[in-house]
Amino acid sequence: MIASLNPALIVIVGALFVPLLKGRLRDVYIVALPILAALQLIGLDHGNYGQIELFDYQLVLLRVDRLSFIFGLIFLLATLLGMVFALHVKDTVQHVAGLIYAGAGTGAVFAGDMISLFVYWELTAITSVFLIWASRTERAYRAGLRYLVIQVGSGVLLLAGVIMYAQKTGSIAFDHLGLVDLPTAMIFIAIGIKCAFPLLHNWLQDAYPEATVTGTVILSAFTTKLAVYALARAYAGTEILIYIGAVMTAFPVFFAVIENDLRRVLAYSLNNQLGFMVVGVGVGSELALNGTVAHAFCHILYKALLFMSMGAVLFRCGTVKASELGGLYKSMPWTAGFCIVGAASISAFPLFSGFISKALILTGTAEAGYWGVWLVLVFASAGVLEHSGIKIPYFAFFAHDSGRRVKEAPMNMLIAMGITAFLCIAIGVVPGALYSLLPFAVDYQPYTVSHVVSQLQLLFFAMLAFAILVKKGLYPAEIDSTVLNTDWVYRKAMPWLIGKIAWGIGTARSQILDRVQRRLEHFVASVFKIHGPVGVMARTWPTGSTVLWVAVLLGLTLILYYI
Repeated sequence: MIASLNPALIVIVGALFVPLLKGRLRDVYIVALPILAALQLIGLDHGNYGQIELFDYQLVLLRVDRLSFIFGLIFLLATLLGMVFALHVKDTVQHVAGLIYAGAGTGAVFAGDMISLFVYWELTAITSVFLIWASRTERAYRAGLRYLVIQVGSGVLLLAGVIMYAQKTGSIAFDHLGLVDLPTAMIFIAIGIKCAFPLLHNWLQDAYPEATVTGTVILSAFTTKLAVYALARAYAGTEILIYIGAVMTAFPVFFAVIENDLRRVLAYSLNNQLGFMVVGVGVGSELALNGTVAHAFCHILYKALLFMSMGAVLFRCGTVKASELGGLYKSMPWTAGFCIVGAASISAFPLFSGFISKALILTGTAEAGYWGVWLVLVFASAGVLEHSGIKIPYFAFFAHDSGRRVKEAPMNMLIAMGITAFLCIAIGVVPGALYSLLPFAVDYQPYTVSHVVSQLQLLFFAMLAFAILVKKGLYPAEIDSTVLNTDWVYRKAMPWLIGKIAWGIGTARSQILDRVQRRLEHFVASVFKIHGPVGVMARTWPTGSTVLWVAVLLGLTLILYYI
């Protein structure tokens, strides 16, 4: 039983004992959990474990193959780095929620059936929201509520699709599904919500920047990459993903360039990088899928590093608004250096991790003949250099001197950033170590003269463009503002429209009720006039008159009857 234990359970169950520990013992414990889980994973042979029969369906609680192994490995590594980065935090809620969230994401990767996937899917939603609410601000509370509704809604769609799929096929196996009917379409949309597809993406920019300093680092690693894994598992080769991914790479560039909040810039950048992975899944070739997995692995590291550096700035300065920062390299040189490593990695500079992973996707897209999409990816590569490779370190640590003189980041933060930066460089220098873990055999050499020269040309021309725009004063100024996005529709426009509709309905209701009341009062007054104490019908009539009226009414009745 121990030999086939799901590594995710070590983290999830272990998190429940965190509140019982204090001080250094707690620090050692929360760091040890992901290490023990990783050792358990490394010791597992490939295959299915924990198979259970439930209502004529087979649950596979632990499936280990090359795809789940590499995602599980990077998830546990991200958990370790996140816990080291959070060692200074004394908030038990963040430690417990972060560990269970990370464990749930890892468990979903190893789920061999869609019921187990759904359970972990919803657990990631419920636990991750506490990393947002832990900021304990009104904005965080509201953003967390919106985030929770969207994430739980994704789970409801997933469950509905799974039930319909099981009724139709008699299977709940989580394997390749394809976009072929209504059940698979519902599952596809459920995954698309977590993957932040266009028009389904705003929860990411809305919620992540409102999370705590350490919570954002942990959030950046799991939810969206779990969705990428699910797409690679169930929808590889689905062509529509190529075009969805191309849009995802391009549109965040324009928002990120004008955004003032640097953690929100990174959230847009996260959307951009997810687009590359989605394109790779859509292409569906072995090379492209290897590129998707490699890029997800590298992205978790360099995006965590960038969020760590901005988290350290927020921790020391109390803000990550570009308009209020600058000159921090004097106070936080180590953080600035680590941030530059993350910026170089996300920009795909040679000898950094992003270079050796993004190349696989670009080459796979070109070999499949999608040259228009390839051009979009090249444009997006230049764009990510502008907003994440240059803007983040430039406006945070250089640019104008804000006059802020603060302490360097705490030691645990520096250690986490140092380890992550080392991995970003090591993977870029020795890509074979990562390539050997990919789902398919890799016969690709990223360090060819043509590839290195073409990438450097792209990067240097993008840097030249940035320098000219800043020098000429044409680069969008960093001002304290709110960038409108499609979430304006449901955050502002819809409440306003619903309010107007409710006001109109209320006004119409009041007018109708007033009119009915006036008619009713008029009717009552008329009845009172006839039947009231002094009304016509209340008078004393002579017997003869009564007999006469009875005879008249009887005569009219007879006439009407014979007619």
